[in-house]
Amino acid sequence: MAKPYAIYVARQLKRNKVNALANQDEILKLLLKKAVNTVFGKDHSFSKIQNYQDFIAAVPLQDYEDLQPYIAQIKEGKQHVLWPGKPIYLAKSSGTTSGVKYLPITKDSIDNHIDTARNALLMYMNETGNTKFSDGKMIFLSGTPELERIGGIPTGRLSGIVNHHIPVYLRTNQMPSYNTNCIDDWETKLEKICDETIDQNMTLISGIPPWTQMYFDELEKRSGKKIGKLFPDFSVMVYGGVNFEPYRQKLMESIGRRIDTIETYPASEGFLAFQDSQEEEGLLLNTNSGIFFEFIPLQEFGFEKPTRLHLKDVQLGVNYALVLNTNAGLFGYLIGDTIKFVSLNPYRIMVTGRLKHFISAFGEHVISEEVEKALMQTAMEQHVKIVEFTVAPQVNPSSGLPYHEWLIEFENAPNDLQNFALAVDAKMRKLNIYYNDLITGNILRSLVISPLQRHAFINYMKSVGKLGGQNKVPRLSNDRKLADEMLKWKL
Repeated sequence: MAKPYAIYVARQLKRNKVNALANQDEILKLLLKKAVNTVFGKDHSFSKIQNYQDFIAAVPLQDYEDLQPYIAQIKEGKQHVLWPGKPIYLAKSSGTTSGVKYLPITKDSIDNHIDTARNALLMYMNETGNTKFSDGKMIFLSGTPELERIGGIPTGRLSGIVNHHIPVYLRTNQMPSYNTNCIDDWETKLEKICDETIDQNMTLISGIPPWTQMYFDELEKRSGKKIGKLFPDFSVMVYGGVNFEPYRQKLMESIGRRIDTIETYPASEGFLAFQDSQEEEGLLLNTNSGIFFEFIPLQEFGFEKPTRLHLKDVQLGVNYALVLNTNAGLFGYLIGDTIKFVSLNPYRIMVTGRLKHFISAFGEHVISEEVEKALMQTAMEQHVKIVEFTVAPQVNPSSGLPYHEWLIEFENAPNDLQNFALAVDAKMRKLNIYYNDLITGNILRSLVISPLQRHAFINYMKSVGKLGGQNKVPRLSNDRKLADEMLKWKL
């Protein structure tokens, strides 16, 4: 049944691509109409909003800290706060500055999370004709599906919540077992996952790349086989949450042969985009799934009144801060990601970084896209393999000019570390003119690489209780907190 269903969904999405702007306008109207009598809607005079400009004037940009008074009411059990009624779930997410975040998922918004994941697989089936993987075993490396209750609302990690909504026809193929999925400790959980899957016909594997790599490493250690040999019918890998490129080479070497990949862009706030084609660059923006998108030019982020753009006004290649308005009750919400458009027909994006993951100790505003591109290109040219890395400014060195410190865990280190560092630095100077100006003007000196011991990042994540699940290491920090911790594992 997969083939005709895939054709049906592909036709639907083709219509959505053509009608993206009209769909966005209709979604904004529906959001305002539905939330007009909520606490948030009354506080922001939704009943008086007639058009998008009225909306901008009435609804300020906000992040989670601004939203917390409303979330507190929801957690106390109050209804009609951000959206009519009460959320059906609260998704727990690790905040950068606010500790644990609790984000609402409503009866209206749950389909966005479930249907988009389904659509990503069906679009792949429709384009490639590969439906065989749906007959084999599929693993989704996720958080625990066990949920607590806060204010009477089931609460847990998004991946654990979604686990409860996997269609019945996939349940018999789903791995690992429910009991194993409920294990909190990642290393114990990984052992059990390997126990359960090593002799199965695994055809699809989904998870955040660093934790998928740990799974592959353990399987290879136990079996002595490449993953592609261990699982002959393994043909599709689904990933999201981080840039795949720094992990691609090592993952593909672990597999030992080419397989197809599907990139997704899920978040607790909503499922925002997904790869709809193996041939085209970028992720298809989810323009008809209960989310009205806005975009702020990155150079204006932090302004008192930055420009807020409708989808019809975006341009190719410009970095934007992403703003969400959703049928989970989020309005003017800065999710914290930066994106750029790689296509306007249809609207396809690439995630370029995080608003809070940057370096601008001297006004350089270096972003994740730049450091990842500079490092990966140099590594490829010099046949060097990177396990993981993070970058931070060193503002007060013991001697000499300040610099950016790159803390890198190598799988195989370069023959000449200084030459490697100079090559990365040269690429950074081409990618970021402000960084180049600071070096030319003798404000900064060239970057410094501090090589780390093997498993340094795993050991760090373990030490802070964030090993496994959906947790990720920040690639960039504007302070020394993470960098100074990582130096405990310096070679």
